[in-house]
Amino acid sequence: MMFDSGIGLGLGIGSLISIFVILVNLLLYGLGAYALILFIKLAKRGIQALDIYLYEKRGGRY
Repeated sequence: MMFDSGIGLGLGIGSLISIFVILVNLLLYGLGAYALILFIKLAKRGIQALDIYLYEKRGGRY
């Protein structure tokens, strides 16, 4: 008769799913940070375009 001591590597199906979920979360956090950086760049370009538009509309005077 074998007795399981409960000490093992812990690589059952539950832990494999947990590792997969953690990897997906890290991927989503990375994509979110990348999207935030792209949005900040887009906002900076939009502000610059608005400044140029207002400068030209006012005839080159502030």
